[in-house]
Amino acid sequence: MTGEAVLTATDVSIEYEVDPPVKAVRNVSLTLNRGEILGLAGESGCGKTTLAYGMNRLLKPPALMTAGEVVFHDRSGVDIDVVALADEELRQFRWDKVSMVFQGAMNSLNPVINIRAQLFDVFTTHRPDMSKRQKQARSEELLELVGVDPKRLSSFPHELSGGMRQRVMIAMALALDPQVMIMDEPTTALDVVVQRGIIREIMRLREKLGFAVIFITHDLPMLIEISDRIAVMLQGEIVELGTATEVYRNPQHEYTKRLLSSFPSLRGERGDFVRTGSQSVSATLGAASVPEGGAA
Repeated sequence: MTGEAVLTATDVSIEYEVDPPVKAVRNVSLTLNRGEILGLAGESGCGKTTLAYGMNRLLKPPALMTAGEVVFHDRSGVDIDVVALADEELRQFRWDKVSMVFQGAMNSLNPVINIRAQLFDVFTTHRPDMSKRQKQARSEELLELVGVDPKRLSSFPHELSGGMRQRVMIAMALALDPQVMIMDEPTTALDVVVQRGIIREIMRLREKLGFAVIFITHDLPMLIEISDRIAVMLQGEIVELGTATEVYRNPQHEYTKRLLSSFPSLRGERGDFVRTGSQSVSATLGAASVPEGGAA
C-alpha cells in the first residue's frame, strides 16, 4: 500500500426509487489507496453491494445515485470522473481500469460456451487488435496465474468444480490488468477449505500484480486477517473506518463491537460467546493470525 489514492468516492448517496423510496447509501465518502485491500463489512442489506455497484456505474433501475462523485486516479496521472462517463467511455473503463467479481460469480459463466471462448470474448471486446495466438497465450497465462491447468480452456463450466469456476472468474477480472478489483462476497457458497485457497490466491495475486482490492463480506474476522483497512457499514452509512489492527484491538462503534462479539469462541465453554471486542475474534482466528500491520 503506497498511500496514493486510486479510487475516491465523495458524499455518495444512492436510492431505490420505489414507493416509498429506500435510501440504501447515505453520504458515503471512501478512499481506496493504490495496492491496498480495503475491507467493506456489514450485515446483509446494509448497502455494501449497492455502494460497490455505484462506484463502478453498474446500478440498474430502480437504483439511482442521487448525489456524490466517484473519481478514478489513473496510474498515468489522469483523473477520471466516473459519474460523468458516457456509455462508450464507460464500456472502455470497466474491466480495463476497474473490474468486479460478482457475488455468486462462479455461477456467472455461460454454461454452453467453453472457458476459452469466454476469455477470448473479453479480448475481442476490449483488445480488438490482439491476434488469436496472442489471445490463446494470454488465456493460458491467466489460468496459470490463478492456479488452473491451461488445458481447462477447452472445458465447459459444468466440468469444473465451484472453486475452479471461481478462479476462472478471477482470471477474467484480471484479464486486462486492472488497477482496482471489487470483490463482492467472492467465497460465498464455497466450503471452508476452498475459501481459504481462494483467499490465499487473491493475496498472492495482489502482491504479484499490485492491484487494489475492495473486498465485500459480512465476515469481519476474515477481513481483519487479510485487509489493510476496514470500513464498517450500517444502514447505508460508514460507521467505522480504520486499519485492521485498530478495528480488531480498539473498535469504536457499538455496532462494530457487536459484529466482533458475534463469533463464538473455539476455546471457551459451550454457549460462552466471550466478552465484546477483540477477545472473541482472537479466539476465533487465533491471535497469531492477526498481523500487527493489518494485512496478511
